[in-house]
Amino acid sequence: MSKPSALSFFEFLHLNKDKTFRPKKKFRPGTLRYNLHKRATATLKSGIDLKEAVKVPNDDTFEDWLAVHTVEFFNRINLLYGVIQTSCTKETCPIMSGGERYEYLWQDGDKYPKPTQLPAPDYVNNLMEWVETKINDDKIFPPSIAVPFPPDFKKVCKKILTRLHRVLVHVFIHHFDCVKLLGVEPHANTLYKHFYFFVTEHSLVSTKELDALKGMINALILNNNQ
Repeated sequence: MSKPSALSFFEFLHLNKDKTFRPKKKFRPGTLRYNLHKRATATLKSGIDLKEAVKVPNDDTFEDWLAVHTVEFFNRINLLYGVIQTSCTKETCPIMSGGERYEYLWQDGDKYPKPTQLPAPDYVNNLMEWVETKINDDKIFPPSIAVPFPPDFKKVCKKILTRLHRVLVHVFIHHFDCVKLLGVEPHANTLYKHFYFFVTEHSLVSTKELDALKGMINALILNNNQ
């Protein structure tokens, strides 16, 4: 596997878009949420202060801001996993884990009504399928600002983001060598910082879940004042 030269993370992901197993969720151009999506995406490209960038703009609602970020993180994390998925197999990753201390069991109330141990690729596939179903449900993510969000919208997004974080944990702990080999370490780090600042700013992922990457968070974020 050769290391890409001088590619931005977004160029690299575009070139490897066939490796993702879920199509990207898109907002319709010209809508408020499309404009918010463009603004949220710009924070990953411009190198601005991510800690400030994740705060809700004065002219927008928290629910709209949460919606576009939840979809954006789904797209980005799905793509990031897609480019390393050849190294994540049932043989290399027979359980979905985040190091020795964390094992994640899958439960969706449907196919898996009880917490079930799955190989990491099966866990991630079920997770992405579950998230995709949620964000494509117009009753949960209304396509128009004329339609209100459901009362439990934040609760749903918290569960989505918590589960997406587990994919990041698995990638950073078990497949970081692959991330470095592909030359996307700085960009993957920026993606994680963006995610971390967003979920901590709005209290969306518990400290218990975030602690799986506590060492990296301390080194990458807390000790760098960014």
